[in-house]
Amino acid sequence: MSCLQALKEREYRITPQRAVILEALHQAEGHITAEDIYSRVQAKYPEINKSTVYRTLELLKKLGLVVETDLGGDRLHYHHIEKVHHHHLICQRCGKVTDADEGLLTPLKELLTRNYDFLPHLRHLAIFGRCMDCRVKEHEGRP
Repeated sequence: MSCLQALKEREYRITPQRAVILEALHQAEGHITAEDIYSRVQAKYPEINKSTVYRTLELLKKLGLVVETDLGGDRLHYHHIEKVHHHHLICQRCGKVTDADEGLLTPLKELLTRNYDFLPHLRHLAIFGRCMDCRVKEHEGRP
């Protein structure tokens, strides 16, 4: 089901601003920041303001139609829920982001459920560490 259909079914108005924000979100290659969405929609709706973008993203997040992820840095990233669930491995040194399969954390989910009687929602996580290239550079004492 598309985000537009989900909004209609839940009786939310599909304003031109919401429609163009959803379009920017769906056209993004991977994750996109609210600032990037704002830049894209401003081309079609110069009168739109950032608060409209943020409010729309909050609504979509609340309805489970958008996932918000902290990929490091000072901005949150978004993608619509129709994309495959995945996790991110983020190098804290160079900033490289590697997508990892959702099944990577299945053993952790099972362990938390079994040992702690806790059912975690591990659908979209960012895991910070060091990539191989940066570990080699650090080992060799290179910047």
